[in-house]
Order: sequence, then structure tokens, then C-alpha cells
Amino acid sequence: MRSTLILLIILAAQSVSAVAVPANVRNLYNRVKTSTCTGTDKLKGGFYDQDNGQAKWSYCQTSVASKAIFLQGPSTLANMDIDCDGDLSNPVDGRCGSSDDTQGETRWKAEVQVASNRKIKDLNANIHPYVVFGNERDDGGATFDPRSFGVRPLSVMAVVCGDKLIYGVWGDTNGDDGPPLVGEASLSLATACFGKSMNGNNGHDGTDVLYIAFPGDDAVPGSSANWTATNFQQFEDSITALGNRLIQRIT
Repeated sequence: MRSTLILLIILAAQSVSAVAVPANVRNLYNRVKTSTCTGTDKLKGGFYDQDNGQAKWSYCQTSVASKAIFLQGPSTLANMDIDCDGDLSNPVDGRCGSSDDTQGETRWKAEVQVASNRKIKDLNANIHPYVVFGNERDDGGATFDPRSFGVRPLSVMAVVCGDKLIYGVWGDTNGDDGPPLVGEASLSLATACFGKSMNGNNGHDGTDVLYIAFPGDDAVPGSSANWTATNFQQFEDSITALGNRLIQRIT
């Protein structure tokens, strides 16, 4: 009985630490959710959160100093579609199998190979928490390149979903297979946010997710990240210290 009680206490403590969102990040979340960015804070607009939606989402920044860049709709945040691109040689549980638009590689495949010293060939959506951020296309639709504002490939990003703060990396971009969409993350990140009901064809439709990117070379974990991790937790643990430093920029 005593051992069971101790175990329950430990699990409760772990649960509390897993959902803690610092006050400065929560304040940003609340501001973004109840406002619309304009002027110099609006970097680029004209994006959709779903195929049959409206082009009312924008890439915004917290200040002209570009301490952080985030997605914002009209007094709302973004949803979370599921990305299963990349290396799926280790499918874990098969939930990416339902995706009907999986690509065999992510945008930063070459950078992943360099960062991992060629130990992995690409990100694995089942393992690596990554965000699809930026829009690249050749058909005249809205585009946005975060690199133009100092965000580096594979840099650490923060994602606030409900009462959880999750760290991932900028791992892919939105392409031209439909309208210029925003609001997408790897299956492992989506699972950390919303549980195992997430799969390759079932994301989170609520516009209540805050994606935050951080400009600067110091936001890139490089070889210090555990690219060869075998599960989400191992990888997130390896970038958490850097993520904790980066969110201190938010005021």
C-alpha cells in the first residue's frame, strides 16, 4: 500500500511538471488569442487553417526585434493537422498509416543528416516532435520563409496546447498541395498534446494551439539534440534546456 501511494505521488508530480506553462508564455498565449496582429508585427498574411476555410491567418512577431514568431488568426490561434513525412522505417504503432498525403522526406532532410552525423537519414514523425512552419509554393499562392526573419532550420520551437508546453524543432514546411495552410505538427508532437486519438488522418480542429519560433543561430540544438532517440520523450528531453532558455525572451 505504501509503495502504491509513493508511486501515485511520483506520477502526480510528473503530470504537474508536464503541463506547466510559464507565466510569460501563458500571457503571450492569452494576448494572441484575443487580438489580431497589425503593422510591423504582421510579417505575412493570407493563410488558411483548413482547406475550405478563409485566408485569415498570419505569421506575426512579438516585437520589431523579432524575439519570437508565431501563427495567429483573427482573435484566435491555430489548429493542429498531422504530418507524417520523413523516415517511417520505424512506424512505432502504425497510426501514420492512415495518412493519404505522406511524403518520403522532410524539408530539412539534409540538415538532419548533418546534425546527426549521418546517424539517421531524416526525422521520424513517430519519434521527433517537429512543427511544419513556413509556406513554399510555385503557383502564386501565399508564401512565407521564416529564414528571412532569422529562424534557422531545425531550431527549437515551443508549442502551447491547452495547459501543456511542448518543445519540438522546425522540421518541415507547407507545400503547394492545396491552399497555403498553417497549423501542422508531427504525429509524436500531436500525441503529446492531444493523446493517441491523433493519427495520420485525424488531427486537432480547435484553433487553440500556439506555435512559437525563435530567430537566431542560438536556437539550433545541433549535435546536442538526441537525434537517434527511439521515442518522443528522449528527444524532447534533449532540447528542453535550450527551449527553457529561449522562452525567456518572451515578455
